[in-house]
Amino acid sequence: MQLITPSSDSRRVPRTGRSVADLACMGVALSKSCTLVPAVQAPPRVAQQLVHKLNAAEVLLTGWRRTADDRFVVTARWPPDHDFYAVRHDRHDPLLLSETIRQTFPLLAHEAYGVPFGHHLVWDSYTWFLNPDLLHADGSAVDLELRVVEREAVRRRGSVAMLSLAYDVVRDGMSLATATSCFTIQVPAVYRRLRGDHGDPAAVQPIPVPPAVRAQSVGKDDVGDVVLAPADAPQRWQLRVDADHSVLFDHPVDHAPGMLLLEAVKQVAHGVSGRTPVCVIAMDVRFQRYAELDAPSWLEARRIPSDATGRPRLVVTCTQEGAELFSCTVTLDEASQQHD
Repeated sequence: MQLITPSSDSRRVPRTGRSVADLACMGVALSKSCTLVPAVQAPPRVAQQLVHKLNAAEVLLTGWRRTADDRFVVTARWPPDHDFYAVRHDRHDPLLLSETIRQTFPLLAHEAYGVPFGHHLVWDSYTWFLNPDLLHADGSAVDLELRVVEREAVRRRGSVAMLSLAYDVVRDGMSLATATSCFTIQVPAVYRRLRGDHGDPAAVQPIPVPPAVRAQSVGKDDVGDVVLAPADAPQRWQLRVDADHSVLFDHPVDHAPGMLLLEAVKQVAHGVSGRTPVCVIAMDVRFQRYAELDAPSWLEARRIPSDATGRPRLVVTCTQEGAELFSCTVTLDEASQQHD
């Protein structure tokens, strides 16, 4: 399980004791230090507090509408490039898709299902598959339509306690990706009881940030964006948690965010493949526990049989103090048609 509150700003920011909902309600908006290429006549974005962001420049969603009781259309726009989810080999980063989908969780929870601010959205599972040819980047912004269907909604005492959603993500009239996700919604009192001493971000002391593996070996250009550290065995890494990395941590949280864990999986896949270019085209993730900030987490990878089309696959698991945090099956496209 992972709290769905990734970050927003594009620079380092100080840690505080306030929650994202508190800061959003206060009107806090952090300025960016790296400039995203502006779009001409860009459409308006949804309010940043609706997607649990502090920096409006990081909001990817532009609007939403209900098309039936259990169906929605969400629109999004990707920038021509992104400081963290950067274009490589003429392709947008596949995790920009996951961040786009992630932003729909709080948007629909608050707007369509009436979930109050301050309640906690906790990721249970997430599966996605994309067409890598439709990730092509040409220097212009990308407009997307996310067609969302409610698969299941569980209500307790009149409030939504669990949502399962299915997605068809469309670019230029073609299906870029499909996805499903399930998350639970916890009221503040329940969350505090479950988290105990680890529930206060101001009280959690993260472990020191270990040295990173070589950035290029995991598909990154900047060592500051690497989320893996060497470990004591092949196909094994320590999760590198830099709480001052504000694309992954733009507001105080009490555990490693889900998007950080997906980024770690993607970097593991790049490291295991050793091919350039390579593209992660699918993930199937099951979250079991929170990744605490005050203890090391360890990732291991093993190859499994290829999929029906011959694409290589891996299983990546993450453990902390002997307990499994999550497991993810990853599918790769190593037969890239893009240009280096």
